[in-house]
Amino acid sequence: MRMRTIEISVGGFVLAGILAVLFLIIQVSGVNPSSGADETYRVTARFDDVAGLRPRAKVSMAGVTLGRVRNIRVDTTYGEAIVELEIDGKPGNLTADTSAKILTEGILGARYIGLLPGADEEPLQDGGEIMETQGAIVLENLIGQFLTSLGKDKE
Repeated sequence: MRMRTIEISVGGFVLAGILAVLFLIIQVSGVNPSSGADETYRVTARFDDVAGLRPRAKVSMAGVTLGRVRNIRVDTTYGEAIVELEIDGKPGNLTADTSAKILTEGILGARYIGLLPGADEEPLQDGGEIMETQGAIVLENLIGQFLTSLGKDKE
């Protein structure tokens, strides 16, 4: 009987471990089955560089997640990336002069879009475009610019 109790407790412990790993996988992946907002609307933003940004990346303002990146495509005419954002709630919670920039969580973390509200009273409507954007800062480009500037100083 004692052996049976030990087997049941070990089985329960293994099951709890598997559930904890599944919970962590769901949290890290950004997929949240319970966050199905009743209503969303879409806006677009054009960036010169979206290095590291992925679909389903979060869109946040002041640290609060407002939505997700729905799609990323390239405008070959202007050489820009067009990012489609899906914002939770009804249109009108962002102003028409809202700005967007691509940020990084931590030093080497995932990329996401941070929004900064403007002062305009006109709301950003469904299908609207965020005009003021700032692309991703790529570490390799910064190092290259630094090394180039060092080479020019020696001349």
